[in-house]
Amino acid sequence: MNRIVISGVALEVAHIPGPIDKAPLVFLHEGLGSVSLWQQRGRHWPAELCAATGREGWLYSRRGYGQSDPVEDVRGLPRRSGPWHIGRHEPDYMHLEANEVLPQLLQRLGIARPVLVGHSDGATIALLHAARHDLTGCVAIAPHVFVEAMSLTAIAQAKTLYEAEPQSENGLRQRLARHHRDVDNAFWQWNDVWLSEAFHAFDIRDDIRSITAPLLLVQGVDDEYGTMEQLKSIETAIPRAIKVELAQCGHSPHRDQPDRLTEAVQGFLSHLI
Repeated sequence: MNRIVISGVALEVAHIPGPIDKAPLVFLHEGLGSVSLWQQRGRHWPAELCAATGREGWLYSRRGYGQSDPVEDVRGLPRRSGPWHIGRHEPDYMHLEANEVLPQLLQRLGIARPVLVGHSDGATIALLHAARHDLTGCVAIAPHVFVEAMSLTAIAQAKTLYEAEPQSENGLRQRLARHHRDVDNAFWQWNDVWLSEAFHAFDIRDDIRSITAPLLLVQGVDDEYGTMEQLKSIETAIPRAIKVELAQCGHSPHRDQPDRLTEAVQGFLSHLI
């Protein structure tokens, strides 16, 4: 495991070797994800995508996830320390990641104009970054650009599952604990902010109108965390975006339909250097 320190916080970083004559892929995980959670069901989709597209890749765990340093006082009074939230996250937590943390990480890695590949919260962060920074391309998988009732229902259900039978070997908490150094830190920083009243107003549809990079949007038609209105609203803001809807697929296309997702991203990247 490699670690890179950003403003006093060590982040877990992993590298997938590959050719360096094309823009690298930088993977941004979901709200409960991490470097290791990209590998599921015996497959490592980022490595498969890098091989299929002939590109190197980089993955990192955001603060409080995977093996990265935890968020201080994660359920305490919200406050700031540099680019970091201390205490409970506030509704701008993805903005901070996109525009303050990620640029520093890319600079430390020596990466200019990458292709961002984000899933769920990571896709939202990718879109926010693309709105203010120059990219070779952006792949947004199951992004959230505004808050829907079904998303809040699913996240409330996750809270119920997390708190139920905490010692159960196959319970949500124990399954997540295999991938996070501090599983409570990972879970509550995500769950608390999404279920807060202040987050109900989260809406980045105006923010993303400034995106100029090539953009691929992907979502499963059976996504339990969002409707197709998410992609439709992005299309309204950015009409040239390419949209792919995957049948028999839920919120995680890289787990439910990895081959079809690879095919879609490979086609999108085929003309990008």
